Amino acid sequence: MSRTVIVGTGSALPQRVLSNADLERMVETSDEWITTRTGIKTRRIAGAGEETSRLAAAAGRRALEMAGLAATDLDLIVVGTITPEMTMPSAACLVQQELGATNAFAFDLNAACSGFLYALDVADKYVRHEPAFKALVIGAETLSTRVDWQDRNTCVLFGDGAGACVVTGNSGERGYLAAKLFADGSLWELLHLEGAASRNPDLLRPGQADAAIKMTGREVFKYAVRAMGDACRQVLSQAGVTAGEVALVIPHQANIRIIKSLAEHLSLPLEKIYVNVDKYGNTSAATIPIALDEANRAGRLREGDLLLLCSFGGGFTWGATLIRW
Repeated sequence: MSRTVIVGTGSALPQRVLSNADLERMVETSDEWITTRTGIKTRRIAGAGEETSRLAAAAGRRALEMAGLAATDLDLIVVGTITPEMTMPSAACLVQQELGATNAFAFDLNAACSGFLYALDVADKYVRHEPAFKALVIGAETLSTRVDWQDRNTCVLFGDGAGACVVTGNSGERGYLAAKLFADGSLWELLHLEGAASRNPDLLRPGQADAAIKMTGREVFKYAVRAMGDACRQVLSQAGVTAGEVALVIPHQANIRIIKSLAEHLSLPLEKIYVNVDKYGNTSAATIPIALDEANRAGRLREGDLLLLCSFGGGFTWGATLIRW
């Protein structure tokens, strides 16, 4: 039986570090307030030449190097993002151009913070159909372009970055075991990001806000913990394994309180949960692949380990994926 296996990981982060002390000079907040409520100490902010597609390409290049593949070996590039620098062409097409992946088709996928898991599941379907198929799956964001820097409830949370993995077919027990993905569009107003105002007056929405992230934090927290916990339990049940058999959980890095609550819901020690939200904040679709690359390069993943990924984001979208490393 052929499964989809990750053969390389990579990540890329902007050079600029924005600390809580820096934010104290920008908005009415404090390091103590931010740390207590979010667990975030620093985040990365993109500068010149660090657009979403550039970060995505850099992460992809590192994943290809680890996989021992050339860009021309790729059949697909899919980028999970809500912050491409242009609506058209897609960030994925710009990545294809920069890498020279001339044999790959490319597209973006918008599922907010769940974008990487959604994109990985799409790639899995192609690989299952054709085991020799090779896909570059990326989560990349420059959320700094869509943050209201006067809103202390949101501007302290978000950062920029990209993470990537290369997947292909593998015969054996390793690889993609199960996934459960969900959405609920009825709750979109709790966490959303407006687009540019319509140039068709008949389609211009009255009272449309500016294109900055809007969030009702308390309600999002409540839904996120329950939804990710339920998705994890469902995917574990689907695969016929218990939470105790999982070697490492890599959750969406939104907030340390959400991560700790998830650990409690799964009855797992925090040592089994990968956490880097303190360094990078919430990078939306990029959080899981950045953490995955860090864990991989740090030797936290051994062959045969069960790896559980889970996310929750605007839309609402959420889900979980189980992989045998």
